[in-house]
Amino acid sequence: MAYGEYRWQDVLHSSPGGSGAVMVRVDLDRQIISVFRGGEEIGTAVILHGVDEYPTPRGSFPVIAMMRDHVSATYDSAPMPFTLRLTDDGVSIHGSDVQAGLGTHGCIGIPSEFAKRLFAVIHVGDVVHIV
Repeated sequence: MAYGEYRWQDVLHSSPGGSGAVMVRVDLDRQIISVFRGGEEIGTAVILHGVDEYPTPRGSFPVIAMMRDHVSATYDSAPMPFTLRLTDDGVSIHGSDVQAGLGTHGCIGIPSEFAKRLFAVIHVGDVVHIV
């Protein structure tokens, strides 16, 4: 897959609510996010992540807040659609213009249409594993 591309195939659960727990895995080395529901992968996309000065933390993080139309209070009101907040200091997964050569200030940037789909199936408390 190339920057900006994603796959979403939620054939097992056709409604946005579906069934089964949602789990997200972010592989920083491979620059890939994978979304699982009920143990089955339903989506994957190429990501952006933190640059050397602002690394993306590794670990397991529950989603602590969800904001559909969030804008950054820190970075010039940058749009961050479909934000999933992971840490108290602002590290989030959010819609972004995913292009080669770009990075973030620690967040995980994903294609905006993928972010919209993820936002529809995830809940506060669902866990994101960043490896």
